[in-house]
Amino acid sequence: MADAASERGAKQAELKTGMGMKAKLTAAIEDVRQRVRVAKAKRGRARSRATFIAITGSSGKSTATSLLGHLLADHGAVYSQFLANSMRSLVNTLYKRMQRAGDLDYVVFEAGAHGMGTIKPMADIFRPHVAVVTMVRLEHYSSFRKIENVAEEKGTLLDALMPGGFAVLNADDPHVAAMAGRTGHRVVTFGMSEGVDYRVADVHAAYPQLLTFTLRWKENALRVAAPFPADYFWLPVAAAVVTALELGMPPEKVAAALKTFKPLANRCEVVSIDGGPQFIVDAAKSPWHSLYMALDMVAKSTVARKRIVLGQISDYAGSTRKYHYAYKVAREAADEIIYTGDNAHKADPGQADIDSGRFLELRSAKEVSDHIKRTAVPGELILLKSSSNLHLERVALAWKHDVKCWVPSCKKREDCHTCGLYEVPYEEHDQHVRGLRRARRWQRVRRLFGA
Repeated sequence: MADAASERGAKQAELKTGMGMKAKLTAAIEDVRQRVRVAKAKRGRARSRATFIAITGSSGKSTATSLLGHLLADHGAVYSQFLANSMRSLVNTLYKRMQRAGDLDYVVFEAGAHGMGTIKPMADIFRPHVAVVTMVRLEHYSSFRKIENVAEEKGTLLDALMPGGFAVLNADDPHVAAMAGRTGHRVVTFGMSEGVDYRVADVHAAYPQLLTFTLRWKENALRVAAPFPADYFWLPVAAAVVTALELGMPPEKVAAALKTFKPLANRCEVVSIDGGPQFIVDAAKSPWHSLYMALDMVAKSTVARKRIVLGQISDYAGSTRKYHYAYKVAREAADEIIYTGDNAHKADPGQADIDSGRFLELRSAKEVSDHIKRTAVPGELILLKSSSNLHLERVALAWKHDVKCWVPSCKKREDCHTCGLYEVPYEEHDQHVRGLRRARRWQRVRRLFGA
C-alpha cells in the first residue's frame, strides 16, 4: 500500500513538473514573440514620416484623441488609436495598422496609465512629436496610491518628445502645469487661467443645450460648438482644438470639422428615443472624480423630469461611504435614483426615500431596463453611469434593438457596441462567433474560385 501511494505521489509530482515546464516554455515563446513585435514596431516608427501625437490624462484623453483625429482628417491623412491604449495596442498600431493605412501625415495615439511604469515604455517606442496632457486625478488607486505618482507617470510622455516637438498642457491643473518644468521643449498652455497661450471663456452647456465656449489666442478668437451635453467637456475639446491649431490647421476648418464630429459611444453619448426618454450613456468608466461631474451635468439640465441610474464606482467598489455620498448628491439632481449591481445596497438612502419611490435598488441591468420600459415618460432625461463591468449601455440599446444578452457581468472589456453580440443570448456567443468565422472562410473560398 505504501509503495502504491509513493508511486502515485511520484507520478503526480512528475505531472506537476511537466505542467510547470510547459507553462514556462509557453511564457518564453510568448516573450520572444513580443520582443519580435516590439522590434517590428520600432522599425515601423523609424520609417514613418508622419507627425506622431500622444495624448494622456486621467479623463478626457479618449475624447481628445478621437476628436483630434477627426479634425486632422481635414488637414491630412490620419490614423487614430483610442480606447485600446495599452502597449500591445501601440505595438500593433506601429507595425501592422499603420502599414495597412498607407502613407500618413499624422498618427494620434491615446496612452493610458494603469500603474507605475506603464506609459514610459510606450512613450519610448512611440517617440511623439506632440505630447498632450488633459488632467491628473487619483485614478487606479490600488496601483498609484497617491496623485503625485499619477502625475509622475503621465509626465514621462514629455520625456520622450522628439527634437523640435512640443507639449500641450492644461494650465488649470497644477499637476499638469508643473510638467512644463521637466522638459526643454516648447510648451503650449491652455485653460481658463490668466496668462495661458489659449484662453477658454464663456463655457456653457445645459442639456439639451450642448457645449459652447470661446477660445482666444494672440489676436484671434474662435467660437467653439461641440456635440457634448456637459460643460466639463470643454477640456478635451480645447486640448484637441489647440493641438490642431498648433499643427497649422486653419481656425475656420476646425470650426467646420467640429460640426461633423460624432462623440464616442458610451462616453456621455446622447441617445434620444422618438416618443420616449432621452438617455445620456456614460457607462465606460466611473472614477470618483468623473461621477461628481456627471451628476452635476444632470443638475444643470433644463429637462423637466430626470432620473439617474448608478452602477459601479471605479476604484471604490467596496466603499459604503462613497456610494452613500454619491446618493446624497444624486438625489438633489434628479427625481428618481436607481442603484444597481452588487453594491447597490450601500446607498443607504433612508426609509422615507424608499417609501416614496425616490430611491430604487435593482440588482441587474435587465431589471433596470424592465423598470424604465414600464415607467418611461416621453422626453425625460435618464443618466446611465457606471464602470464598464455592468454594461448599462444595454438599457438604452434595448429601446432600438432586441437585446437578448442580459448576463449580469460578462467580463468583456469592450462595450456592447464594439462586441456587437447584444442581440444574441450570452450562452450562445461562442457558437454564434464560430458560425460567423465559418461564413467568412466560405466567402473567401468562393471569391478565390470566382463564385
